[in-house]
Amino acid sequence: MLAAASAAAAEDGIWLDVIRKMDEVYNDLLQYEVSLEEKNAALEDSQQFISSVLTSMSDLLIVCNRAGLIESVNLALASLLGVDEQLLHGRPIFDLFADDDSRQNAGRLLVEQIGQSVADGEFLLKAANGGAIPVSLNCTPRYSGVGKLLGLVITGRPVGELKRAYQALRKAHEDLKTTKHQLIHSEKMASLGRLVAGVAHELNNPISFVYGNAIALKRYAERFGRYMSAIHGGATREECSALREELRIDRMLKDLPSLIDGTLEGAERTRDIVDALKRFSATDRDERQECDLHEIIERAVNWVQKGIANQFLVEIRFDGTLRTLGSSGQLQQVVMNLVQNAADATEGVPERSLEISGRALDGEAVIEFHDNGPGIPTANLGKLFEPFFSTKPVGRGTGLGLAISYGIVERHGGTLTVENHPSGGGLFRLSLPLATG
Repeated sequence: MLAAASAAAAEDGIWLDVIRKMDEVYNDLLQYEVSLEEKNAALEDSQQFISSVLTSMSDLLIVCNRAGLIESVNLALASLLGVDEQLLHGRPIFDLFADDDSRQNAGRLLVEQIGQSVADGEFLLKAANGGAIPVSLNCTPRYSGVGKLLGLVITGRPVGELKRAYQALRKAHEDLKTTKHQLIHSEKMASLGRLVAGVAHELNNPISFVYGNAIALKRYAERFGRYMSAIHGGATREECSALREELRIDRMLKDLPSLIDGTLEGAERTRDIVDALKRFSATDRDERQECDLHEIIERAVNWVQKGIANQFLVEIRFDGTLRTLGSSGQLQQVVMNLVQNAADATEGVPERSLEISGRALDGEAVIEFHDNGPGIPTANLGKLFEPFFSTKPVGRGTGLGLAISYGIVERHGGTLTVENHPSGGGLFRLSLPLATG
């Protein structure tokens, strides 16, 4: 009896283990089924995503195997050719091309250059109506997860679209260049506008001098006329001598050289001022001439100082002659912006000053502009050369001066940097390649 009971108990334990294992297997099957459904849903989402991307692509897409048979195309290609994309599957890729040259080039891609990328190859595709469509195609090899070459992925677009895109890009580039030159010229005019008072004063002095001398010469001409009329009218020697004394002919003859020289000097000074104005305001876009940086700086400082009401001392120190290759008008604009910036930065300082030093260093002309103003806030140091950034009140600046100066210096192969000087004030450092030869 005991043996039978023991055997029955053992048999019950075995069945319990079997039932427990079946429950575990069933639970595992349920988990596997849930996981499989989740993966299947993710796969469907991925397929829908890929299908929507391929359908939405405006570029042409062809996927073929190593044998050159088409495995997939997108709607853009089918629409371009005017055929059903399903009818293209399984056909040789050579059937897509309209002429022998295109087929031969495609053959080289599939046979000779298999495994290599090809960019912007031009082909003619055959449309359903028999026409030829020029396209630009890019070819990239396609590999499996283990690195085995499976075939090619070919993308492209009609050449007409590319040409229109290139034309639009070229036009945008030309418009950008035009706008850039207009901004530079506008900033020049803004600089001249700020200096009008100084320019007027600069012109007034020689013009007034010429005008005064012209009046004196006119009066002298009238007296000489009277004297010559008396001589040719038959007046006696005594009458001519008395008239000569009365009209002060001898004194006028002594004054004539100085009057003429002074008039010429005033006219030449006026001509130089006008010439400087013309050179500064001219749109010399591509001018590249050897120019003396010391002369440019002196001229720029003179222009700026004429337009400043309060005292502004500028000291220029150069170690030798520094010459560079470029546009003197544009470089003068850069220097004028830097000097004007220093003048604005030192407003309110009792003794406003700017030190300009120049030296040659490693094949470059290095020119530093150090003012005695309060310095530049650290938050603004990285923004000074950004277009339209300005700390001046509205109406006092365009916010383009330093940005345009930065661009001009870059086009001249140089650099323009800014920092605060250890002893106080702002420090702009202009570096330009030295002229060789």
